[in-house]
Amino acid sequence: MTQKITPCLWFDGKAEEAMKFYLSIFRNGKVTNVMHYGEAGPGPKGSVLAVTFELEGQEFMGLNGGSRYHFTPAISMFVKCKTQAEVDHYWEKLLAGGGKPVQCGWLTDKYGVSWQIVPAALGDMLQDKDAVKAQRAMQAMMKMVKLDIAVLEKAYQGG
Repeated sequence: MTQKITPCLWFDGKAEEAMKFYLSIFRNGKVTNVMHYGEAGPGPKGSVLAVTFELEGQEFMGLNGGSRYHFTPAISMFVKCKTQAEVDHYWEKLLAGGGKPVQCGWLTDKYGVSWQIVPAALGDMLQDKDAVKAQRAMQAMMKMVKLDIAVLEKAYQGG
């Protein structure tokens, strides 16, 4: 069965380029479809209308919708990472070519898509029944741009 709900990302003529960029970063990804404009337009015949691809089992559609709409951080891609090496990999790759770091593990890639690159362990820290430990982890996170698991863990433990 195919995925029932697929996020559709609106690009200004760069859907195929963005798809290839994301596929170069995520190890488990594939192109599932590239749709081209036909005689009916409105784009030039043969140019890319939309792409469909998977990243880590999640299906996405990229639409070349034009310049009318732009991405905002109101929607972001949340990437759970097991290790610092994984955090570093996604952080550096998604910033490549003109992305911008934000804060607290957030970044905006060169296409304007917002990403959260987050150690999975952070969720456990922030939900700890010990409110003091959770608060220390939160305070440490709020001071960071790229998240550092060792620093978060040290703060969480009270060190």
